[in-house]
Amino acid sequence: MEVKILNDNKNSLDLEINNLTIAEILRVYLNKEGVKMAAWKREHPSKPAILHIEADNAKSSVKKAISSIQKDLEKYEKEFKSMK
Repeated sequence: MEVKILNDNKNSLDLEINNLTIAEILRVYLNKEGVKMAAWKREHPSKPAILHIEADNAKSSVKKAISSIQKDLEKYEKEFKSMK
């Protein structure tokens, strides 16, 4: 998976993500974190998604969202392994 930073300001961040599933998961978790806005768009199905984030500290919000995703994945993995 490839991610490019297109715009990096303190309060906004634009990321080009070539995986739509990752863009959507990040959007959901960023909105859970309470950012002002997190939305993605893409010009054409053959183009990568552009995730736009507006927050008091956008980079920090992305880091928190990724950390939350990792914790949830670990929890789900443990639950899945315990099922028999």
